[in-house]
Amino acid sequence: MKPQHYNSKNDVIDFVKSHNLNFNEGNIIKYVARARRKDNQLEDLKKAMEYLNREIQHLESNVVVYDYRGGEDGGA
Repeated sequence: MKPQHYNSKNDVIDFVKSHNLNFNEGNIIKYVARARRKDNQLEDLKKAMEYLNREIQHLESNVVVYDYRGGEDGGA
């Protein structure tokens, strides 16, 4: 028998797939969506925040800066 936090009319995996979310984004949705159905809501919200921070770090580390003087790297 599945724990209560897995029983929902809306399947998180289907939502993640239908919106083409990546691993971090999918976990953010998963933990937020089920947090209120668990005994320790705060723990799942903190897990969601951890994945949000990971996604932000990933995006910040992959930012390509465009410099109009010399292309993407500034002509360096």
